[in-house]
Amino acid sequence: MNADRPLTGAERDAVAALREKARVLYEGKQVAHRSCGIALAETFALPTRPYQALRGGGITGEGPCGAVQAGRLILGETFGDPDPAGAVTPTLRAAIGHYEAEIARRLGEAQRGSCKSLTGRFPVFQSEPRAAFCTDIAAAVAEVLAETIARFGGALPAAPLPAR
Repeated sequence: MNADRPLTGAERDAVAALREKARVLYEGKQVAHRSCGIALAETFALPTRPYQALRGGGITGEGPCGAVQAGRLILGETFGDPDPAGAVTPTLRAAIGHYEAEIARRLGEAQRGSCKSLTGRFPVFQSEPRAAFCTDIAAAVAEVLAETIARFGGALPAAPLPAR
């Protein structure tokens, strides 16, 4: 487990495919739009139902960015101890630290504040500029997440796009 090691060619290809899948799922032009958390869960081949609660900053808009939150949860599903009484695994602790640092470096403000504070700059929430802003965040989170999973020894799922 070396967070700084270069990714292999196959890993870089997988990361790029996962980034693109998240972008397409959130953007909603090639397939039906998914909310940020659902787009991330589906990108990483996880059940989407619990990720509905991340939509729009925890439904109310007051919670943090759903894409960034989804990344944390996906790392927990990937590297967490399956024993409910188990301690945080060393791999999860290291992966979360790496993920948080990369999210802060690449997204800056998107990893801070509520969904409302991030999207409040757009006068109309259902606008193309706001959708493009959030699409970029979802894609970047997928990229950071995939890189983190690869670097810490997790398996990356295939990234076929859904038919609808």
